[in-house]
Amino acid sequence: MASKSNAAVAEPEVATAAEPRQKRRQKPKRQPRYHVILWNDDDHTYSYVIQMMQKLFGHPQEKGFQIAEQVDKQGRAVCLTTTFEHAELKRDQIHAFGPDPGIPRCKGSMSATIEPETDVEN
Repeated sequence: MASKSNAAVAEPEVATAAEPRQKRRQKPKRQPRYHVILWNDDDHTYSYVIQMMQKLFGHPQEKGFQIAEQVDKQGRAVCLTTTFEHAELKRDQIHAFGPDPGIPRCKGSMSATIEPETDVEN
């Protein structure tokens, strides 16, 4: 005589066309990146730029010198590439850095802008 069991049996789930077997894990979308551009002028010294790069961006002295040289020779230099909000903050910090004490005629900070990073640059 067979005894009946009250044990539950798990039935396998059947995937339907509307429901894929495995849900694909989506990678978080990367935020667009922006360059902080420092612009050249005749009212700021290399030492001013180097000091500003060290204080505002944490760049070592050598990197600050490279940026100062690039600004001087090419008219502009990328100081940092980051998110839009961080780029805005760094641009504003450059604008608030103040005049160069090494040049008496200097009346204010250097100029900086932000621009989107392009795929060509990567």
